Amino acid sequence: MIASLHHKAPGDSEPRVLLVMLPGAGIKAAEFAERGMVEAVHTRGLAVDIIATQPELGHYLDGDIAAVLHSSVIEPALARGYTRIWLLGISLGGMGALLYANAHPGLVEGLVLLAPFLGTQGTIAEVAKAGGLSAWSANDSAAVATEQQTLLWLQAFIAEQPVTPVLYLGYGQSDRFAPGHRLLAAHLPDGRAVTAAGGHDWETWLTLWQHVLDTSPFGHRPMTHAGRWNTLADIMPGWKEDKCGP
Repeated sequence: MIASLHHKAPGDSEPRVLLVMLPGAGIKAAEFAERGMVEAVHTRGLAVDIIATQPELGHYLDGDIAAVLHSSVIEPALARGYTRIWLLGISLGGMGALLYANAHPGLVEGLVLLAPFLGTQGTIAEVAKAGGLSAWSANDSAAVATEQQTLLWLQAFIAEQPVTPVLYLGYGQSDRFAPGHRLLAAHLPDGRAVTAAGGHDWETWLTLWQHVLDTSPFGHRPMTHAGRWNTLADIMPGWKEDKCGP
């Protein structure tokens, strides 16, 4: 199980987006509210419910973060009727968001990666030496399994440019992980990568989050290639649309 705190959006607007926040190592779920990340959403009047999570580090080390996040948080949310799922990941939580998107294609409408951990310094140097994300190969790579899964998912995302998930990247210009962030930012459309002065800290992350929110990321629901709204029936055959609302 993953410890979590729920923050329901003010008002009764429907349908609601569910935003699941994944922290970096050593960060508690309560800090998302304490540091203004929740308020930044709700003061804008957005119909976005938030679940701030606190996965144990062992879930990353054991490689089961996606499975535990699904059973503890996402699956219950789907059962409550949420149809628009977004993930926000900070630092190691950014990798967790990508690993979830990799394990459960089609379930996530959007990803917001703030200063994401994409690999160790050696792994990022390996990617840069290969010529970037598109040119990197997992063959003979020294990257561990979770790093390889993350990088391979990003490769496929860059190559396919899918309708969903929408992906936003934010990072501080002095962040220790910035070399990897720049490799990803080079492949994102205008407006999907934001930067700010600062490093790997809450002040910078909140500034980046405000910049992402300024682009109205939840304002337009992605559509399928056939031109219809995405629903759980589209991405989960057999899903019953008569589920009760969130």
